[in-house]
Amino acid sequence: MLSIIIGLLLLMVLAYFGWSIIWVAPLAAGVVALLSGLNVYDTYTGPYMEGLVGFVLKWFPIFLLGAIFGTLMEKTGAAKSVAQKVTQLIGKKRALLGVLIAAALLTYGGVSLFVVVFAIYPIALELFREANISRRLLVPTFALGAFTFTMTSMPGTPQIQNLIPMEYFNTTPTAGPIIGIVTTLIMAVGGYFWLAYRQKQLSAKGEGFTEPEEAKGNTEDEDEDTPNWIISLLPLLVVVVLLNIVKLEPLYALLIGVLSIMVLNIKKYKSFIPSLNQGGAGSVMAILNTSAAVGFGAVIAVVPAFNNITGWLLNISDNPLIAEGLAVQIMAMVTGSASGGMGIALTTLGDTFYEMSQSTGISPEVFHRIAAVASGASILPNNGALLTLIAVTGLSHKETYKDVFMVALLIPTIALIVGILMGGLGIV
Repeated sequence: MLSIIIGLLLLMVLAYFGWSIIWVAPLAAGVVALLSGLNVYDTYTGPYMEGLVGFVLKWFPIFLLGAIFGTLMEKTGAAKSVAQKVTQLIGKKRALLGVLIAAALLTYGGVSLFVVVFAIYPIALELFREANISRRLLVPTFALGAFTFTMTSMPGTPQIQNLIPMEYFNTTPTAGPIIGIVTTLIMAVGGYFWLAYRQKQLSAKGEGFTEPEEAKGNTEDEDEDTPNWIISLLPLLVVVVLLNIVKLEPLYALLIGVLSIMVLNIKKYKSFIPSLNQGGAGSVMAILNTSAAVGFGAVIAVVPAFNNITGWLLNISDNPLIAEGLAVQIMAMVTGSASGGMGIALTTLGDTFYEMSQSTGISPEVFHRIAAVASGASILPNNGALLTLIAVTGLSHKETYKDVFMVALLIPTIALIVGILMGGLGIV
């Protein structure tokens, strides 16, 4: 267990100070293997690479098309057009709220977290530019909108973190509606107020919007007319409708979205090849950053002491809701994945928690909702979704994690505690 703690701390500290996760993750995995008595070479070529390659195998097409979609939205001026309309409707002062609502709506609509990041980023960038808001708040705003309440606590959300508990507790996606609504309000309202406070604080210090590195000196299209905002919005609507109404596979939905941008902006065909090239290159870095951390989580899972953690967590409290919340939260923290951590915790302890619900009289719906909320209250620097956000935005842990910690870890943990208290009082 000490080896796991040391490896996790090493990974988080080095990542926080800006060292690339691509080589930090295998280094930390090697330290864990060495301290656990495992063969370092076999661990690296076996579990680590299997975890890394498995993630690339599953997600690379989404990362590739998502990055190309986002780049085309930016280069054709579509993102700027939509951002200008949103700014006109809600005002520059509410740019943060606009990005937050957009990310939340897409996530609650069933769009994959990774797709949300790539689809909304170019529009969010324009909104922040128009409102002169520091780019460092992009990451926590996305994290709050897509990685917290719409992913775990809002009753009915189709995200996997809300669907996994159904198998173990014989529940539905709307399980624990009152707890879900209350925890949603705590995360959404609390997180937004923190971000609004930080925006004022940074503005008072004179810190406004700064151009991403790749955009500096690349202003040749700035004076061109932007396309009509309705036409610019259509590709995004196409993706959302195909995903949620037609129930098309994300891969096909994104591909059609990419083609629709090209068709609707055919006059700007000269920007297509550069956009494809830039999006393709960006997707490789983004997925490698995330999959490197997934490989580290795979090594953690094969350490002999890992099984002991589950037994310790089960006995940490007489209150089964506290035991479940901690089990799911800690597993998600260690593995860097909300769904992965929950899957491990419930696969090992799900039947036990269900039996406890029968013997204690606590509704299985409460266990469902607590497990879902706990899975999201887990975003440490090694989190795969966070690493993707950082790679896509070109920011760093040092610039962003303070605010991510507040809106995606501390406030969701407070919501989790409130949910456990409500469940203990018999509120469902």
